[in-house]
Amino acid sequence: MPKRGFVEQRPWLVASLIAGIGFWFVKDTGLPGLYLIVWKGAGVGLLAIYALLRHPTADARIIALVMALGALGDMVLELNFQAGAFCFMLGHLTAIALYLRHRRELTTPSQKALAVALLTGTPMIAWLLPADRTMALPVGVYALVLGGMAGAAWTSSFPRYRVGIGAVMFVLSDLLIFARMGPLARSVLPGLLIWPLYYFGQFLICVGVIGTLGERPT
Repeated sequence: MPKRGFVEQRPWLVASLIAGIGFWFVKDTGLPGLYLIVWKGAGVGLLAIYALLRHPTADARIIALVMALGALGDMVLELNFQAGAFCFMLGHLTAIALYLRHRRELTTPSQKALAVALLTGTPMIAWLLPADRTMALPVGVYALVLGGMAGAAWTSSFPRYRVGIGAVMFVLSDLLIFARMGPLARSVLPGLLIWPLYYFGQFLICVGVIGTLGERPT
């Protein structure tokens, strides 16, 4: 892509960073709920716009859809936990489809082992965390899809130190959400870490996928 085009589209990343980082500072203030919901969705929503503008391919549109579903989930989660989780699940399934289209030709045993650990370990840990055991099954089902997304990202041909690490950060963020339903209910750690792990995880996933697509022939 011409340098001028990249410069013209970079402000979407800058705007995303401003919105994403800024939300961490305002999320516990007295900002009216509607404004807070829109601000929360803006960080990842702007990543979706960046992906659409940065690379005009079907795969770029797919990762833009993943980001858009994440932004929708961010906002809906404030109104209905189950509906928000469903939006995220759709995003994970979409991401899995993308990563499976771009599987790494050769994976080492350690890479395969970590992918399996993410796929199986994420739902197992998540299932154990809620104090309300009626939540254990839906949390575990969601976490199975979450772990599948992270495992597929780790074994995809996209860079592991961006896309793979970003997916793992997403897993850690959600596990902290589930831990806040149980053993970390009285801890300040979830409130401090959930949003940074999630937002920067999504950021790494988006720029990692788009950056790699830009290096490949269309």
